[in-house]
Amino acid sequence: MKYIPRRASKRFLDSDCPDGVLWICRHPEFADEFTVYYRKPVCGTTFADTAFGYRGMSEFPFHPQGVGMYGEISAYDLARYRRENYRKSCKWSDLPRDVKKCVLMDLKGEAE
Repeated sequence: MKYIPRRASKRFLDSDCPDGVLWICRHPEFADEFTVYYRKPVCGTTFADTAFGYRGMSEFPFHPQGVGMYGEISAYDLARYRRENYRKSCKWSDLPRDVKKCVLMDLKGEAE
């Protein structure tokens, strides 16, 4: 059975949020202030071996001094991290324009 995690609530994933977004987290104290976790698994079929992609970004991910790092996290670690940091959830509508653009570019590349 393929493992698919539950998306964040509609309170955080506004109506215009892309379907491919699983959860958005904000850590203002870090250089990669916004972290967007993607819904489509990168690899694996069960909870034990599934991994998901994410992108950690600053407010200006395309700027030469900005941050726009891509990474992968296991389903187990993602579930634990979400449980520990649920209060840092962020709304799609609160993301800066460049962060949204970067996420949409990632999701478009995923479909190709």
